[in-house]
Amino acid sequence: MEFIDKGYFLLLLLLIPYIVWYVKKGRHTMPSLRFSNTSTYNKLPKTIRQRLVWLPDLLRVIAFVAMVCILARPQSHNTWGKRTTEGIDIMLAMDVSTSMLAKDLSPNRIEAAKNVATEFISGRPDDNIGLTIFAGESFTQCPMTTDHQTLINMLQNVRTDIAARGLIEDGTAVGMGLANAVGRLEKSKTKSKIVILLTDGSNNRGDISPITAADIAKSLGIRVYTIGVGTNDIAYYPMTVGGIVQDVKVPVEIDEETLKKIAETTDGHYYRATNTKELKQIYKDIDKLEKTKLEAKKYRKFYDAYLPFAIVAFCMLMLELILRTTVLKREP
Repeated sequence: MEFIDKGYFLLLLLLIPYIVWYVKKGRHTMPSLRFSNTSTYNKLPKTIRQRLVWLPDLLRVIAFVAMVCILARPQSHNTWGKRTTEGIDIMLAMDVSTSMLAKDLSPNRIEAAKNVATEFISGRPDDNIGLTIFAGESFTQCPMTTDHQTLINMLQNVRTDIAARGLIEDGTAVGMGLANAVGRLEKSKTKSKIVILLTDGSNNRGDISPITAADIAKSLGIRVYTIGVGTNDIAYYPMTVGGIVQDVKVPVEIDEETLKKIAETTDGHYYRATNTKELKQIYKDIDKLEKTKLEAKKYRKFYDAYLPFAIVAFCMLMLELILRTTVLKREP
């Protein structure tokens, strides 16, 4: 809320002499009766009426302040900001094959990837960010949006059991995942377009090879940052053995050469995360990417906001009048 004619607030200075007068002389103007001895009345408790005898004067002061605020022309406004922000368009391409349940990252690869990606999304409020997931097939979990809370909710709902339950084919279709993400960025008008591709395996499914998808990304000016998730040798993976889920050692097979080639082709970078701490650092490094300036226009529409002050002034004056003529009436 803003006041257009703030000079009227100088009228509030008139309250100073009024208060001084009330404290020093106002009470002596009250009607009184003379008694030869008032000791009988000194110990009598004060009634509620006596305790509230000052209330009408307070109500008058409040009404006066409200009327001064009306004269100062209070206005509220709706604002659409014209501001320059920095943002880029980002697609996250995440591997959700069953191998992402391996526990070499805490608590496992998929949960670590989701948690770190959530922190990354939360730290970039001005970006359009979307999510593609892939196993043996690929699809868009969330198109690019600035509604990051919705995106985070959809990210947290990602599960690796969609392949285990047969909803999509299991495997690792890196090329399909990258191509899907690139397709979402194809019509983007921003200067900086990025795909962050995270996988823990090597391409063994899909109709598009990773290198072909990388060439398409390069032709569209899309930079790809690839992340290989997993330890360098073996990892514990939960498997059902004899009806009991047990952690079994399985080899870690990441096609680093292909991931490096994708990054080099698109002028990106390849990272290897062997633990959760390294994965967090990788996302922090990517967070320092070049940003594109985006301009948003600013509009402001003003509304007169005197009505609340007018209601307060009217109510205070009416309440003062009622009190002075009824329960707090002074008899001459």
